Amino acid sequence: MGCVAWSLTVWARAYCDAGYDAGEHFELNFLLPLVVGGEALAVLAAQAIGRRLVVRTPTAVRVSLPTLLVVVATVSLAWWLFTTRGTLDGCPGDSGLCPVSNIPPQWPDWIPV
Repeated sequence: MGCVAWSLTVWARAYCDAGYDAGEHFELNFLLPLVVGGEALAVLAAQAIGRRLVVRTPTAVRVSLPTLLVVVATVSLAWWLFTTRGTLDGCPGDSGLCPVSNIPPQWPDWIPV
């Protein structure tokens, strides 16, 4: 999930041509191992918390709660990365394909960024 979040962030910057110069490209490459490592730690923490919460519960809850916590944690971190690093609000984009907010037009309106 960390690689997917990083790829989505890079795609948005490249498509809008906002913050995709040499310095910003270095920042994204520097963030790759941090994002993947952070996602892995979030998954391990969510799994541990989920297992701790369901010690004496039915089997269905024991299986589903840790899985649900892992999904919520990874999607939340990926969404945060895209909204903070992928769509640089106010950064001038040169491609002319995106509005001033640098949110690609393909991004669904029902998912806020």
